[in-house]
Amino acid sequence: MPWWSAQTHADRRPLLLARGRIKAALRGFFDGQGFTEVECGALVASPGNETHLHAFRTKRIGTDGVAHPVYLHTSPEFAAKKLLAAGEEKIFEFARVFRNREAGRLHAPEFTMLEWYRARTGYEAVIDDTLALARLAAEVAGAKMLRHGARACDPFAEAEWLCVAEAFNRHAGIDLLATLGDRDALARAAKLTLAHDEDWSDIFSKILTTIEPKLGEGRLTVLYEYPRCEAALARVSPRDPRVAERFELYGCGVELANGFGELTDAAEQRSRLEAEMTKKARLYRDRYPLDEEFLAALTQMPPASGVALGFDRLVMLATAAPHIRDVLWTPPLS
Repeated sequence: MPWWSAQTHADRRPLLLARGRIKAALRGFFDGQGFTEVECGALVASPGNETHLHAFRTKRIGTDGVAHPVYLHTSPEFAAKKLLAAGEEKIFEFARVFRNREAGRLHAPEFTMLEWYRARTGYEAVIDDTLALARLAAEVAGAKMLRHGARACDPFAEAEWLCVAEAFNRHAGIDLLATLGDRDALARAAKLTLAHDEDWSDIFSKILTTIEPKLGEGRLTVLYEYPRCEAALARVSPRDPRVAERFELYGCGVELANGFGELTDAAEQRSRLEAEMTKKARLYRDRYPLDEEFLAALTQMPPASGVALGFDRLVMLATAAPHIRDVLWTPPLS
C-alpha cells in the first residue's frame, strides 16, 4: 500500500511523532550549548568532491536566458565552513541533502543530515557531542537500547574507542599501516583478488565493509584515526602523520556519524579534492567543479571540528524502525 494510505500512515505515525520529539530534543541540546541554528542553501556550484558521492545536477537559468549548471548539495559542509570563516563560532543545521544512486534500508536519495561545527576546539569535543546526542535520542524515544534488526546497542554504556588500525587487526587480522600505499600488500593480507583498476583505497573500503557489522555491538563504537588518504577533509593527526583526525560513530553495525578535525590548509585541500575528482572521472566518467569560494574561505577559517550525523538513521535505531522509509514523513520516490 502507498505510504499515504490511511492504514499505512497510522502504522507509521508513532515513529514519525517520535522523530519530531527527538528533533526537538536535539535542537534543545544545541540551544543549551550556545549554538546558532543556520540554514545553508541547497543549490550550489559544487555538491562536494568525494569520489563515490553522486549528486543531482540541474540548471539555473538567468534573466538573460543563459543556463548555468548547478547541483543539489550532498552536504552543507562547504557553506557551513564559509560561515565559520565569516565569524560564526558554533553552528548547527538539520539540512535536507540529496545523494543520487542511493536507496535501501539505510539509504534514501533525499534525507536529513544533522551537521554542526565548533570553532577553536579539538575533535574530541564533537565526539563527545555525538555520543551525547545518541543517548538523548534513545532517552526521548523511551528506548533502553538502540536496535537494528537482530542487533542491539546500549547507548548509555561507556562507548568503545577503536582506532582504524586496531579494528583491521582485530577483525580482519591485517596490519593496516604497514600496507599504506601498497595495494598489492593490502590485497595479499586480505586474501583478495585485485581488479586491474582497483587502488589501495578501494581495497580498504572492501575490507571495512566486512568490519562494519561488528562495530557498535552491545555498545557504541567510536572508530577513529582513519588513514590520511581516507580523510580528504580532515587535518593530519599531530600524534601520527600517517593518520587523520577523522572518526565515525557506529551503533548496531550502522554508521551514524562522520566527523573531522577540519583541514584548513587551502592548498592541501585543493590537492586532495582534485585527486578525488580525477578518480571520479576515471571510475564514473564524471567530475564536479571545485568550490573556489570554499577554498578561499579556508584561508580565513579558524581551527574547527565538525560532524555530519544521519538523523534519519539515528531515529531508526532509537525507535527500532526496520527501514529508513518508516521514519520519513514523505518517503522519496521509489
